[in-house]
Amino acid sequence: MAGLYFHFPFCRQACHYCNFHFSTQLKHQKEMIDAFEKEMQLRSEELPHQLDSVYFGGGSPSLLSPQSVERLIVGVEKSNQFQENIEITMEVNPDDVSYQYLKDLQSAGVNRLSLGIQSLLDSELKLMNRIHNSDQALKSIEWTALLYDNFSVDLIYGIPYSTLSQWMSNLNRILSFDPPHLSTYALTVEPQTVLAHQVKNKKIDLLDEEWVKSQYDGLVERMEEANFEHYEFSNFSKPGFNSVNNSNYWKGVAYIGIGPAAHSFDGRRKRSWNVSNNKKYLKSIEQGVLPSSHENLKTHEAFNEYLMTGLRTQWGVSLHKINQLFGDHYSSYLEKQVEDHLIDQRVFWDGDVLKVSKSGKFLTDGIASDLFLLKN
Repeated sequence: MAGLYFHFPFCRQACHYCNFHFSTQLKHQKEMIDAFEKEMQLRSEELPHQLDSVYFGGGSPSLLSPQSVERLIVGVEKSNQFQENIEITMEVNPDDVSYQYLKDLQSAGVNRLSLGIQSLLDSELKLMNRIHNSDQALKSIEWTALLYDNFSVDLIYGIPYSTLSQWMSNLNRILSFDPPHLSTYALTVEPQTVLAHQVKNKKIDLLDEEWVKSQYDGLVERMEEANFEHYEFSNFSKPGFNSVNNSNYWKGVAYIGIGPAAHSFDGRRKRSWNVSNNKKYLKSIEQGVLPSSHENLKTHEAFNEYLMTGLRTQWGVSLHKINQLFGDHYSSYLEKQVEDHLIDQRVFWDGDVLKVSKSGKFLTDGIASDLFLLKN
């Protein structure tokens, strides 16, 4: 199986924390759709013949008309075989949508939505420079729950000046709509963002890490009570509603990224990415030249990436798979390197699979980096 990702690089307004590639200059949206189709033609030999996921991300793909979305889905299906239960997801912002728009997306072929709610508190939405307000957020969830069996809600915790009580109130209000999937992210300071500038100039004080951890711990406990599966560090789902797109990424499945700044992976060692510039992307595609760069991961780099992605998931890291992919030198290295974390009970062996314990979950990325092999 494999996935296809469209990166739609336009937003009405820049969120203060976001470092994804996008432009608030909304011109050339039609040209961008044309370029998406032409890039797929140029990469026809790369495109996987069987797809189990198509994902519209960005940026703000909910700026797209349902007609444009349908045009792209039909274009993909002409040259690729859709699996029977293919997941076609679109990210939507509450300020972009109406009941009719969401219904039209469904008619266009979208069968899963990812709602960029982030918070239900207007003060937090303002701090993050989100366009929508809490009323729009609630209305968009209400419409989505009426129309879609499969949808996800994005929430951010660890927001400056937030309390555990506020965070849990946010979470509980979202759960009252019975969403089958939640994606939750700690607010992080990314380079060259407004938030980074605000923190540097002491206009905003970041939340103490222990308070962030308390919000994460409260999240995990509440989601367990609600019988959600914690299948990846930031993702929770009801049984049968794991995101195919997300799961494929964490499992190292191949995917193709279409659009400026979109990344691709061949499922083995090759990664590629398109230029992060709308004008350069459009010009290059118009000339029939793929505006991409690539790298082939060295063995130890691929091993490290497997550790980073695998430990974040419920599936963990398999010694058998390490032997198959990298050789027994790497499995022996891991068994020795992980001893201190086993003593601290941050990780545990489930047969030959290494998994992060509940007590170590918040430290997952740090644990993975401790286990990295720096060279062959």
